[in-house]
Amino acid sequence: MKIKYTFLYVVFFTCVGLSPSFAQEGKVKKANKDFTSFDYIDARAIYLNIIEKGYKSAQIYANLGDTYYWNSDYTNAAKWYGKLMDEFKEEAEDVYFYRAAQSFKSTSNPAKAEDYMKMYVEKSGDVGMMNATVTDLIEFDADLSKVGINTSYSDFGPAYYNQSVVFASSKPGAVGDKIHNWMNQPFTDLYVASIDEKGNLTNATPLPGDVNTKFHETSPTFTKDGKTMYFTRNNFIDGKKGKDGNKSINLKIYKASLVDNKWTNIVELPFNSDDYSSAHPALSKDEKRLYFSSEMDGTEGLSDIWYVDILGENNYGAPVNLKAVNTKARESFPFISESNMLYFASDGRSGLGGFDVFRTQLDENGNPSEVHNLGEPVNSHKDDFGFILNEEKHIGYVSSNRGGDEGSIDDDIYTVVQQCIVSIGGKVYDEDTDDPIPGALVTLKGEDGNTIETFVVGEDGLYSFTADCDKKYIVLAVKEDYEPNELPVTTPNSSSVLRVDIPLQLIGCAPNDLGCILKLQPIYFDFDRYNIRPDAAIELSKIQAAMEKYPQLNINIQSHTDSRGNDSYNMALSDKRAQSTMKWLIDQGIDAGRLKAKGYGESELLNRCSNGVECTEEEHQLNRRSMFLMEY
Repeated sequence: MKIKYTFLYVVFFTCVGLSPSFAQEGKVKKANKDFTSFDYIDARAIYLNIIEKGYKSAQIYANLGDTYYWNSDYTNAAKWYGKLMDEFKEEAEDVYFYRAAQSFKSTSNPAKAEDYMKMYVEKSGDVGMMNATVTDLIEFDADLSKVGINTSYSDFGPAYYNQSVVFASSKPGAVGDKIHNWMNQPFTDLYVASIDEKGNLTNATPLPGDVNTKFHETSPTFTKDGKTMYFTRNNFIDGKKGKDGNKSINLKIYKASLVDNKWTNIVELPFNSDDYSSAHPALSKDEKRLYFSSEMDGTEGLSDIWYVDILGENNYGAPVNLKAVNTKARESFPFISESNMLYFASDGRSGLGGFDVFRTQLDENGNPSEVHNLGEPVNSHKDDFGFILNEEKHIGYVSSNRGGDEGSIDDDIYTVVQQCIVSIGGKVYDEDTDDPIPGALVTLKGEDGNTIETFVVGEDGLYSFTADCDKKYIVLAVKEDYEPNELPVTTPNSSSVLRVDIPLQLIGCAPNDLGCILKLQPIYFDFDRYNIRPDAAIELSKIQAAMEKYPQLNINIQSHTDSRGNDSYNMALSDKRAQSTMKWLIDQGIDAGRLKAKGYGESELLNRCSNGVECTEEEHQLNRRSMFLMEY
């Protein structure tokens, strides 16, 4: 099928009388908390004291970093997380790479933040803490209103040009008054209009230069420097018309240059042909690729989206069909946003009427993902096309004939003010029981770590925040006796609902269990031995520091064995372990009167490994331990 030049508006790819048989009717529906402890136990002071004595471990650095991180002191958090990564990188848990990245980002060190974030993604697969489920409601929430430059003629196809918009109109007054026979309106010319602060278009004047002719000009796209324009025109250049074998004048894409504030030096692009139409050019974000619509050989439908690589001055690659978005009907009017989102019009997908506006995210190689219909109010039961969007300002434009019943004569341009609101909500729950945690404090933080809003959950454990689109946030939940937990959230660039459930892990420390309060690593003993191992000495140093800082603190040491050996032997061995532990503390200067030590043999096993049960060495190791209880 060949395109008749006598078809003015969005169709451009349909002979007179063709019914849009592929359009389908329907509607597309969108802690502050340190470590649990007695009030007088300052975990940070103890860790700092330990480090001053020369003791260090991954756990000490991680816990010390946490004491600052949960209080939003990112400078100090970055310091200790940095030491963790420098000295114990292989031992660091996934979450600490994320916290390090956040801390360094907040201290104006984006390079290091990016490095740690990459490490976090590599180690965690970008899963880890992130339990957010995005519900894409597809509708593009917006307010639409007609712009001021609309006329009783056809006005459509806007394109951004510096701080202005260039569009096509069939109103008379640009170049000649030649009447289009099928429309009984003048042929279209390009006009430039100003944008006010609310996005309305005013002061439309003909585009200066040699672009406008007595035939159709429409659908421009501009380079970011404003010096080059690609546009659609009937097959007419240098005063000569070109026709196909049926003597029809098809559409072609041309390029013009800005010289002395006028558009001139018009050249035809090499992939055009007299035998088919190509139209509606759109530049990629990096301006290295030109997208367009065409019915050239290889088109699967009535018209497809194609692209060519821009290789240099008037040098282009071979046209490539963007098959993933095309149907057996019409795809046209592509536009690529700053977020690399491809918007286009189609009547070959489930929609509301004739042409609907769709979008698909392009990856870094230009490959499209799932295609979505923008829904109402951008789309209507009429033709909606030529959509463009300034994502930063959330203001765009769309062409539509929804205002009347005369087809393209009723084409008008509408301002699209995006109501971009994201609801972030979910449940704070116990990780082990799945029960809600009433009274949990949930904090919404910005990417810089500053608090935006807080929410105390009720009996149902539910919270809710309203956030902006296309931003990064942190959702933090804290509750007494639970480990704090935070989840990074990136909101989409359209109104959506994000479900972010936050699990909390019960710390469960007994009131007098100092080992639990200080998060001691287990103090284990080798089989049939009671000497203090080097790894145990690091943990005992924490007990020492706590007792030095708090003279009123007394400790009861309880030591245990595994089940191997007879009961009486194990009782004696455990007592030696208790005495060895106490002696280590006394040797460090702790008053013996503040210490008690007792062995319990195999009487308090932590697992199933009792007499006669086959267990691994690792399972037996769990029972060869010392515990520390505080006494008053």
